[in-house]
Amino acid sequence: MNEDTEYDPYALPPEAVQEPPLSLWTALRKIGPGIILAGTIVGSGELLLTTSLGAKHGFVFLWLILFSCVIKVFVQTELGRYAISSGKPTLGALNELGGLRLGANWICWWWFVMMCTTIFQLGAMTGTVGQSLNLAFPTFSPALATRLNDALPQLAETLRERPDYPWAVLTCITAILLLWSGSYRRIESVTTFLVVGLTLVTVTAALALPATKFPIPWNEVAKGLTFGMPAEGIAVAFGVFGITGVGASELFYYPYWCLEKGYARYVGRVDDSPEWVHRARGWIRVMYLDAWVSMVVFTVSTLAFYFMGATVLHAQGLAPQGKDMILTLSRMFVDSFGSWTQIAFLIGAGAVLFKTLYLSAAGNARLAADLFNLAGIVRYRDPHQRGRVIHWISLLIPVIALSLFLAFKEPKWMVVVGGFGQALTLPIITASTIYFRYRKLDRRMTPPLILDILLWLAFVSITLVAIYALRDQILKYIAPMAAAK
Repeated sequence: MNEDTEYDPYALPPEAVQEPPLSLWTALRKIGPGIILAGTIVGSGELLLTTSLGAKHGFVFLWLILFSCVIKVFVQTELGRYAISSGKPTLGALNELGGLRLGANWICWWWFVMMCTTIFQLGAMTGTVGQSLNLAFPTFSPALATRLNDALPQLAETLRERPDYPWAVLTCITAILLLWSGSYRRIESVTTFLVVGLTLVTVTAALALPATKFPIPWNEVAKGLTFGMPAEGIAVAFGVFGITGVGASELFYYPYWCLEKGYARYVGRVDDSPEWVHRARGWIRVMYLDAWVSMVVFTVSTLAFYFMGATVLHAQGLAPQGKDMILTLSRMFVDSFGSWTQIAFLIGAGAVLFKTLYLSAAGNARLAADLFNLAGIVRYRDPHQRGRVIHWISLLIPVIALSLFLAFKEPKWMVVVGGFGQALTLPIITASTIYFRYRKLDRRMTPPLILDILLWLAFVSITLVAIYALRDQILKYIAPMAAAK
């Protein structure tokens, strides 16, 4: 079937033990989970919300983008530390916590609810890829509608009104075909190619802005590095904090990718020997390198999107939204570098969003399969059975995402739904991480004091964001009811 069924990535056989790399170059050859994470991160939030934030408010929120990208990595690495030293994936570790249980621990079920909201984001990505490809190849859908006019007139009329639908369906089918052989090795190689290529293109475009009629206003950039937040932009800014950088979904994913890469297998089962401590510390250092390399990649990519929106779209008063969202976003390139760049942007934007759909489906499938086992819904007799469950769930997720897009039609709103779900989940996973750090982590793996301080800073800032997001949504719900009275 695929590599996932050939061995159990969550087992710790003694023959899998390996010494950690000694040189930086050797260690760099062992990274990979963070690149998959970067591929998941740089998607709808960056292309749609971050760019829209820059288009509407200029560089006011630059400091928040930087803070969001950096601070949550300290939660990510602490989860990675615990997973590597214990051999337990995220939901497996959370399931050992106290509290309400329904087969599995309530936090595991909370993740499942959050995952359902993030599939709205995947639906937005599916639809936005469809918009991008329709703009790149505008004659396809009208020709298809003409062919269907006699046999299926209602469908033909729908295609004329929403010519992005056939491309959204094709996006779903392509994701399913790639996920059909969704081994870790395949996911890592495809992601590395897409992340490196798309990051280089976007960063090159941002760096070339000074040579266009939209030079970067460095005085505004400097102001954006000071703490400021206009009242009308607070709600959007908090949503962006929840979705840019390492989101709640990525925090749940990361330990699974670390285990599938083999970090915990290389360390082996915990024992009292100094050799185990040496291996654990060594592979945790590799994990840190992996996390910080990916942080640089997704931060640079996020800033490139933000700079393009704040420099080009903001100067013209353009706000990406609705069915014209991708067309408006393409103005970042067309207005700066000429009309010849539009098709390149459209295909590139489609690739950015598609890879996030692909990777999120793969990541969510692993956690969902784990949850079903923890809750007693399915009992895996061997790794082959687990692999089959992962396989079929990963294929189902793009279908659900497509269905949501066809039902709700508005990509930006769908991204906000997912961002809200992640914003509310961030404090829960961060608080759980702090519990693992102080109550469950092997004391020989205790991190330096500065990392503890930054972990607490992440928890406080993330919790404040979640409280604001919840308050904002409650007020939006109550206000119309109060006005009706």
